[in-house]
Amino acid sequence: MQRSNSVDVRYDDPWYDALASGWGESAGPAEAAAPARRADGADVYLEVQRSAAFQEVRSRYRRFVVPAVATFLTWYVAYVVTATTAPGLMARPVAGAVNLGMLAGLGQFLTTFLLTWAYVRHARLRRDRAALELRWDAQELARGRGGAA
Repeated sequence: MQRSNSVDVRYDDPWYDALASGWGESAGPAEAAAPARRADGADVYLEVQRSAAFQEVRSRYRRFVVPAVATFLTWYVAYVVTATTAPGLMARPVAGAVNLGMLAGLGQFLTTFLLTWAYVRHARLRRDRAALELRWDAQELARGRGGAA
């Protein structure tokens, strides 16, 4: 429940995080100390973001994702364009009632699953350990500076 008669607005909701919102709180001692903690935390994460290890993790991520997305979107657009511009080609029978369009449509599902598997494998083998180490480093830096991790 809220009191809106005065400048000092308080919320009885236990899920309301007064420090996160920054709206309607008075400048009491608890609120005055909060920006300093946030600045320390921001400094920690900016320091981690600028580190060579973080840049390597981002680079590994981009080296996989950008070509994978470009390849998959090219394959998807080629399927849609071929289906709309060359219906005779897509209707060509392959085996019985199965035609080329059906196989290409099922190939879309297959490539989605294969791309998901490849992404998970790449993340597990090339990024997860380094990202976990970065997370621990960030938490240690935050603890060392008195910020909340």
